[in-house]
Amino acid sequence: MSIESAVIAVGRDEGERADRFAEIGVELADAGAALTLVHVFETQAEVDEARDQIGLSDGSVADVVRRLDSVRRVKKALEEEGVTVDVDGRVGDPGDAVSAVVDEVGANRLVVGGRDRSPAGKAVFGSTAQDLLLSAPCPVTFVRRED
Repeated sequence: MSIESAVIAVGRDEGERADRFAEIGVELADAGAALTLVHVFETQAEVDEARDQIGLSDGSVADVVRRLDSVRRVKKALEEEGVTVDVDGRVGDPGDAVSAVVDEVGANRLVVGGRDRSPAGKAVFGSTAQDLLLSAPCPVTFVRRED
């Protein structure tokens, strides 16, 4: 099965994991995949707060996402390797929004990040990454945070 399209879900505070996302993105692009980076804000208030923090007076959610440090870091690393990448931004439930992007672009691969949680932590707080691992319509690459 060839990979024609891939989505990389980028969180707000990725740290060194952003570099790993870029490495995986280059590998996917080398295999022929078109790449889309996506970040999801859970509420419009989060979008407005981010807009204020980056000094953007207006613009779409995708415009705000393009200016987030973690997204810019991954995008810049990919572009330095000659990889073209699209950026998408959404507001809503992260799992549902990422799944919607995967469906819309017809992704053959999804790349998500997550962190170790205890079973109780997963039960109390949920896990978007876990939900995506179990319900994504395509194979998922999980990138663990190295804290």
